[in-house]
Amino acid sequence: MKIGYVNVFVSKLDEAVTFYTETLGLKLHSHESDFGYASFEGQAVGFALAETDDAGLVGRHTGLGFIVSDIQARYQELMAKGVVFEMAPTQQPWGGTLALFKDPEGNIFYLDPGHLDHH
Repeated sequence: MKIGYVNVFVSKLDEAVTFYTETLGLKLHSHESDFGYASFEGQAVGFALAETDDAGLVGRHTGLGFIVSDIQARYQELMAKGVVFEMAPTQQPWGGTLALFKDPEGNIFYLDPGHLDHH
């Protein structure tokens, strides 16, 4: 078995899709507003949004990391687009650098240059 996809819960699917496509630059695979679901093209792992009425599932730390080639440049680019960061790129005790950012619904993600195996 292998992981096929990961869902992140949102309460406003169409607005979330706009953020993930236009702000973060992910490529949309499918967007089914009637079913409250949108998926994006992935590499080894797919990524999807699932609409929910359960407020307890929205606006939390996801534990998901977005790998970028230049964390400082991407941080500046996303800041210029109005993305809110919980933590600017910061060196971690294990030697790598991470940043934490929020989507418009408060879901928190890692921004990670992916140079060191820290998982």
